[in-house]
Amino acid sequence: MTSELKLYDTLTREKRPFKPIDPANVRMYVCGPTVYDFAHIGNARPVIVFDVLFRLLRHIYGEAHVKYVRNITDVDDKINARAAERGISIRDLTEETYRNFKADVAALGCLPPSVEPRATEHIDEMKALIERLVRDGHAYVAEDNVLFNVPSMPDYGKLSKRPMDEMIAGARVEVAPYKKDAQDFVLWKPSKPGEPSWPSPAGIKTPGRPGWHIECSAMSWKHLGQTFDIHGGGIDLVFPHHENEIAQSRCAFHTDVMANYWMHNGFLQVEGEKMSKSLGNFFTIHELLADWPGEVLRFNMLRTHYRQPIDWTVKGLEESWKTLDDCYAVVADSADTTISDELLVALADDMNTPQVIAVLHGLRHAAHGGDPAARAQLSGSLRLLGFLRDSAAGWAGRRKAGHDIDASKVEGLIEARTAARKAKDFKESDRIRDELAAMGVVLKDSKDGTTWEIAR
Repeated sequence: MTSELKLYDTLTREKRPFKPIDPANVRMYVCGPTVYDFAHIGNARPVIVFDVLFRLLRHIYGEAHVKYVRNITDVDDKINARAAERGISIRDLTEETYRNFKADVAALGCLPPSVEPRATEHIDEMKALIERLVRDGHAYVAEDNVLFNVPSMPDYGKLSKRPMDEMIAGARVEVAPYKKDAQDFVLWKPSKPGEPSWPSPAGIKTPGRPGWHIECSAMSWKHLGQTFDIHGGGIDLVFPHHENEIAQSRCAFHTDVMANYWMHNGFLQVEGEKMSKSLGNFFTIHELLADWPGEVLRFNMLRTHYRQPIDWTVKGLEESWKTLDDCYAVVADSADTTISDELLVALADDMNTPQVIAVLHGLRHAAHGGDPAARAQLSGSLRLLGFLRDSAAGWAGRRKAGHDIDASKVEGLIEARTAARKAKDFKESDRIRDELAAMGVVLKDSKDGTTWEIAR
């Protein structure tokens, strides 16, 4: 690196030099999806943003010295409701949705996290945290619930810095007469008939299930320790989720901090409006991948600084595709891994991706002018950012109408994939999906079966 890495910390409201607790073990936790349906394009923003940071940290400290944990929430009210709505088991729903999520984010060029823990596999850690909190007077049992007692933490609210009345309103998701304080939030609650349940902590006889916030405290503790370097997620998670994570973890372990840097990406709008099903502008990653290559979605996401709101437009996607067309043409399958110092300086400045894009444009123009060093740096810089995953010929082929695809072969592969899914051979099913994707075929699964179309 030619410049010191600086990151904006939501907790201190300032951009600070990044100093890892242990440079040989840099640790980052990012809140992942609740697996009840296809992830929408707003969900893709933190996935892409923190993938770029993961790549940058690996470049600085070495791949073996960075640990990235992104969780899967697979126990939640939305999951229970959707499984009942579809008439399938909760496990079948979460497995299917998780596979879809993995396929979608892989298509966006995102590296797999070092660890991808599931909430249901960390119930023991959640119960251990709850027992600590009850023991130390930070939580209490009421009507088979365990609640965190917010007034037991004098500096609660430092992350969001919200006025007390706003925090009370945000915490009061449901009015519960057994709460000692209006801000108190649930750590554990009794399960209703048909819901997932486990033996409860704190001497409660009724089986129950965890609250949302305790899940991330438990998973980050298990895989990263009591304190770690970076905690990330969308700006919508600052309150109450991240505020409550901090409260749980700090009070359980008697630490000054949970994470040293809190990073949050901004909201996403579509064509200038809030994304909403009622407005007809609600798009899943899966739907967009049917019309746009994953690299186009990724590039378009990086054109706006991660902390700023982003306006997702068709015009922006078309411009991104055109830019990538030119990048593929000028690089022409170069395997060079030289990275531009200027680009690294921009990334080190709190991941200033608009400046990164400007650097890429400069390298592209210089490469067109015959500068071999610029061409080499364009190749290496794009690869660092997760691009150039296709060959030049393969990329150019995406512009074709797809008339030369063998439909009978596609149908045969889909039948084989369907058989693999029925046999629960998900590794083979995913392999076939990847083979079809390489052919330019996009699959759409529904309760009525699988259909396919040519990627745009």
